Amino acid sequence: MNDRIRDMSPPVDMTDRRETGPARTAHPVYVDLLPPCNNACPAGEDIQAWLGLAQAGKYREAWETLVRDNPMPAVHGRVCYHPCESACNRGALDSPVGVHAVERFLGDLATQERWTFKAGVATTGRRVLVIGAGPSGLSAAYHLARLGHAVEIHEAASIAGGMMQFGIPAYRLPREDLKREIRRIEAAGVKIVLNHKVDDVLPEIAAGRFDAAFLAIGADVGKHVEIPARDAVRVLDAVSLLHDVGASEPPLLGRRVVVYGGGNTAMDAARTARRLGADEALIVYRRDRSHMPAHAFEADEAVEEGIKIKWLTTIKEIVGPELTIETTTLDADGHPRPTGQFETLSADAVVLALGQTTESGFLRNVPGLTFGADGTIAVGLDMMTGHAGLFAGGDAIAGERSVTIAVGHGKRAARNIDAWLRGARYQSSPKAPIASFEMLRPPVYSDADPSPQRTNEAAKRIDGFDEVVSGLDATAARHEAQRCLSCGNCFECDNCFAACPETAIVRLGPTHGYRVDMDLCTGCAVCVEQCPCHAMEMAADVARPISFVSTPRAEGALR
Repeated sequence: MNDRIRDMSPPVDMTDRRETGPARTAHPVYVDLLPPCNNACPAGEDIQAWLGLAQAGKYREAWETLVRDNPMPAVHGRVCYHPCESACNRGALDSPVGVHAVERFLGDLATQERWTFKAGVATTGRRVLVIGAGPSGLSAAYHLARLGHAVEIHEAASIAGGMMQFGIPAYRLPREDLKREIRRIEAAGVKIVLNHKVDDVLPEIAAGRFDAAFLAIGADVGKHVEIPARDAVRVLDAVSLLHDVGASEPPLLGRRVVVYGGGNTAMDAARTARRLGADEALIVYRRDRSHMPAHAFEADEAVEEGIKIKWLTTIKEIVGPELTIETTTLDADGHPRPTGQFETLSADAVVLALGQTTESGFLRNVPGLTFGADGTIAVGLDMMTGHAGLFAGGDAIAGERSVTIAVGHGKRAARNIDAWLRGARYQSSPKAPIASFEMLRPPVYSDADPSPQRTNEAAKRIDGFDEVVSGLDATAARHEAQRCLSCGNCFECDNCFAACPETAIVRLGPTHGYRVDMDLCTGCAVCVEQCPCHAMEMAADVARPISFVSTPRAEGALR
């Protein structure tokens, strides 16, 4: 009995503190995730940040944030195929944010207001040669200049711009808008030498006492295909056609033009032919619409302008003005197969839009360089070729090709060149996890229709090369920016502050976010559940920090 009494009255341990009420096992933390738009941008723009500034009406700051990564927003707002919008989480809610339209607005506003780039770092005394004044070369030169290096671009043509000048029709990219953004790059300290063709790169580097060089020679030679032809009508490639039009030397095509190919260049060539006076422009493509490489909106705009597309056909022979075409069918893998069924078409000109190759023959004597079958230059992850100090990017290397991809290559090459000149290696920052649509809480957001861009009537477009799509005004651009969901980053909506039952969320003032008072927090997770953009998560209570503070994505990023 005495033993039992002793068991019922254990000794008191004064060091063991037990309390009643909830026991916290996890606490909220603010996170900074990667928005899918940022992740998808080939130029590496911090899209969410400059959208946040634009929606607050801070347009100058938005533009300055944008051009830290891309010096030509007015160009990109017009010609980029905006993969950021394909990745935009708002597309699963109603429709994607019109990122390209806001970017164009900021670029045009910068021109209107005569904004200039902020000065870069102090001069390093190093000299870098860039060969080619296309999007990749201009981007690399701009970023190198901001890093303090003296940069010269040597360009064979009489006009800078590369394929932006000689490959993209003026109805998509007015030449004055392009020239203004190039002039701004020049004003930042980049020297562009026109009519200067480089035939031997190593002597060019030595003569100019350059410490490194970037090859941005593009891919401006049209691919050809072996088509039996006797006394054929005029046959030319789409690259040459668009180049001649860009150089104000348009060719005579006749009334009936057939374009062979199904990519974006084929659409541009057919639409250009109509503007040059062709009554009929027909695209012949060997696969169907669902397998065409052209973007859907490009094909839609072409059809609106009266372009006809003959799917599942291929050209077999050209005899005089007569084209023999064969109907194809697709196998299970989407590859075209001949059917043995033929028909005849008539044409005054045939334009081949079958892709492009790089004219890299002048580089064959450079030790260490290797090339692809299409003339592309092999580079490593650091954008450097097999020859030390010689880098390459843009359409001159293997991979997808677009203006935005080329601009991204230029920026990446500049950072690697800068590191190489300093005897280091460039290391990019690790990426945060991507904020997916499933992480968000869409019911929190209100409906907001996109701001439409006005498009000229199709019947009037083919009368000339005037721009087809108009830009947004300030009201519409700000509305479009405000449609951003701020995926994965705090925008100070106050939901966490309002939801906390313990008043553990402390406001730090506009643009400064919040902090969690861990002395009051019970770990109930209500704040996390109420966060619309997944800027908060629960973390295990392995340690007891004093507070956790949110960092708003961009100054003024308030909804």
